[in-house]
Amino acid sequence: MQLTVNGGSVEIGAGSTVAGLLEHLNITRERVAVEVNLDIIPKAAYDIYCLSDGDRIEIVQFVGGG
Repeated sequence: MQLTVNGGSVEIGAGSTVAGLLEHLNITRERVAVEVNLDIIPKAAYDIYCLSDGDRIEIVQFVGGG
């Protein structure tokens, strides 16, 4: 299925979850926020929230610094 992630095109297997997408993109889930079609997905739902073809996803990574 085809997704739009942070403005770019990503292809991933049907039935993938938010957790599966993060793994596919080699992004650790601890310091990210994920929005699917303008809805923020709670971290507790990453393993069960199924993505659909055509979804628009924004992933924001938090970085520390000083």
